Amino acid sequence: MAKPVIGIRREDKNIWERRAPIVPEHVAALVREHGVEVLLQKSNLRVIPEADYARAGAQVVEDLSPCCVIFAVKEVPPTLLQKGKTYVFFSHTIKGQAHNMPMLRRMMELGCQLIDYEKLVDEQGRRLVFFGRHAGLAGMIDTLWALGQRLEWEKIPSPFAAVKRAYQYADLGQARTALTEVGRRISAEGLPEALVPFVIGFTGYGHVSKGAQELMECLPTRRISPSELGTLRGGDRQTIYQVEFKEEHMFEPVGTDRPFDLQDYFRHPEGYRSRFEPYLPHLSILVNGIYWEARCPKLVTKDYLKRAYAAAPRQRLKVIGDITCDLEGSIECNVKSMDPGNPVFTYDPLRDAATDGCTGDGPVVLAVDNLPAELPWEASCDFSAALMPFVPEIAKADTAAALDDCGFSEPVRKATILYQGRLTPGYRYLEKHLS
Repeated sequence: MAKPVIGIRREDKNIWERRAPIVPEHVAALVREHGVEVLLQKSNLRVIPEADYARAGAQVVEDLSPCCVIFAVKEVPPTLLQKGKTYVFFSHTIKGQAHNMPMLRRMMELGCQLIDYEKLVDEQGRRLVFFGRHAGLAGMIDTLWALGQRLEWEKIPSPFAAVKRAYQYADLGQARTALTEVGRRISAEGLPEALVPFVIGFTGYGHVSKGAQELMECLPTRRISPSELGTLRGGDRQTIYQVEFKEEHMFEPVGTDRPFDLQDYFRHPEGYRSRFEPYLPHLSILVNGIYWEARCPKLVTKDYLKRAYAAAPRQRLKVIGDITCDLEGSIECNVKSMDPGNPVFTYDPLRDAATDGCTGDGPVVLAVDNLPAELPWEASCDFSAALMPFVPEIAKADTAAALDDCGFSEPVRKATILYQGRLTPGYRYLEKHLS
C-alpha cells in the first residue's frame, strides 16, 4: 500500500488568519510513528515558521496536488478544489449558509469528501475539536479593550484604557499579565463611581463562555446569581460582579405556565421566547457565548434597545461582546461582521444604524467572526492536539470503499458531510439549500 500523503493548506481567507490545523509536534508523530507523508503549503502569514515544520519532517511545497487529504482551518475557494480529494476544515455549510453553497456544489461535482471539524462530536454531542476556548479568550480581551475605548470617549477615566486588542499582545501570557495589572489598579484605586456597580454578564457555560470567564481570574471579581442582580445597590468600587446566565435564565416556554425544560428547549427552541430583557439594565458588559440558529429566540432585540434608548439615551450597558457572532442572531443588533483590525461598531437603536468604532449613541458591539486568529499560536497548538487522534485514520482511509467500510471511526463518519461527492444521510437536509 502506498504511503498516505496529507497536506496542510495555507490560510488565505483574510490577512488575520495565521492559524494552522496541525502543528510541527504532531507532524513529527505522523511522519515517524504513523508512516504518513506531510506536505506543508508555503505561507507568509502562518504563525509557525516553515523551518519548524521542515525539522519535524514535513516537505514545504507550493503544490498540494499529490495529497489525498488536505487539512485547513477555513474554507477552500471553489476554484482551488481538486477532484476526489478529502477536505477537512470548518465548512460553514451545516446551517445551509448561502455563501458557501457554491463551494459545496463544486465539491459534489468533483466527487470530494468533506469532513467538518464542527461535527466531530462524542456520544453526547459534545464537540471534540474546537477553537471555542480561544474565541472566548480573545473575545474577552477585545471586549475589555472596547470598554476602555468607550469610557475614554465618555470622558470616564478607568484602568481599562490600558487594555490592548488580543492580537497586539505577543501571546496569551502577556495579555494575562496586562489584565492582572488592570485588576491590581481596580483593587488599589477602585472603579469610577459612575460605573458602580460594575457587572459583567456571560451567556452560556460551554467552551466559549468558559474561555472568556477564564480571564476574570485576573480581575477582582465576585460571582453572583442572576437573581441577585436586582439587589445590587451602589456596590463595591473594588469589585467586578460576574454573573453567568444559563438557558433557564434566558428562555421560557411560549403560551404556557409549564416550567422550563432544558431537553425540550434543545429539541424545540422555536417553542420558547426570551425572558432576558429584565436583566439587561443591570449589566455593564454582556459577553455572549451561546449557540444560536434561526429557530432559537433572540436575546437582545432591536426593539428592546429602541425602547430602552428612547426612554434614556445613556444606558448602563456599555459593550456587547458577541463572541459567537451570528449576524442579527441572538444579539439582533449585531448587524455586520468586523475583523481584528476594526473589531467593533456602535449600534444606534433609534436610527437602526451602525457606525464603526466606539463613539456615538447606543452600545458598542464586538462582532469578529474569527476571534481565535488573534491568539494564533496557542489556538493552533490546542486545536492540533485535539485533532491528532483522528488524523491517522483520515489519512489512511480507503475512500474508494463504501463510507461504512472506509476505515473512519464513528465520530469521523458523523462529521463527513460529503462522501464520494454525495451528501451523507445526516446531511441530506442540505439538498434544499443547494437548488
